[in-house]
Amino acid sequence: MLPLPAPEVLLPPIPAIAPSLPYEPLEHGKNYWIVDQALPNAEEIAERCYQREQWQYGKPYTQESWPGMRFHGALLPAELAALEAKVMQLTGKQKLWMGQAPGGLKLDSNVAQLVGQQEGRPHPHTDSRSLCRYACVIYLSRDPAPDSGTSFCRLRYPNGAIGGNIVAAPNNNLVDALKVRALPIQAWYEDLRVDNVFNRMILYKANLVHSATGYFGQSLRDKRLTVVFFWMAED
Repeated sequence: MLPLPAPEVLLPPIPAIAPSLPYEPLEHGKNYWIVDQALPNAEEIAERCYQREQWQYGKPYTQESWPGMRFHGALLPAELAALEAKVMQLTGKQKLWMGQAPGGLKLDSNVAQLVGQQEGRPHPHTDSRSLCRYACVIYLSRDPAPDSGTSFCRLRYPNGAIGGNIVAAPNNNLVDALKVRALPIQAWYEDLRVDNVFNRMILYKANLVHSATGYFGQSLRDKRLTVVFFWMAED
């Protein structure tokens, strides 16, 4: 990701024949929310994760698309219910649920992720509109690298023009919207960076282009530990 050019920098227009994304200005309390001290027992949950003996392995250990290690069920049912109540209060939604496609595909929610410096790298993306409306990350590393939180991105064209940052109907994801399987990291400007702070929650509209800013650590207890969630909600 590249930093956004200064406002006074004159940039070329978006090429007329290039695919595009709509632009939705980032606004705290409208399309993203930051909540510190999000979990009342964050230390307990973090320790529960570190004590976990069985993890699933992703990149670079397997052919999975996700990096590092993960396991399902990081929050217990009562903890998850309390978090979902907070999310509904923030978003003004009356109901949240886990989305599932007709073929059974669903996003892994309430999942602890542990990713080291050599196991992952920034990957701007959106989450499928057909499976979720809101995504959430809670940072649980006790001594994190600050620049390892979450970045929100805008499309950058080869000529330097600034594009949009959100996938809208009828498209479900970036592949649908841009008609390309993948883009290099240089194809994105960083619009906003949220620092990694222990027990901080970042909640956002899942169709905004976003990415982990970076990863850190080598051993189990000093890698980037997060818990991630995906919810459907009424439009």
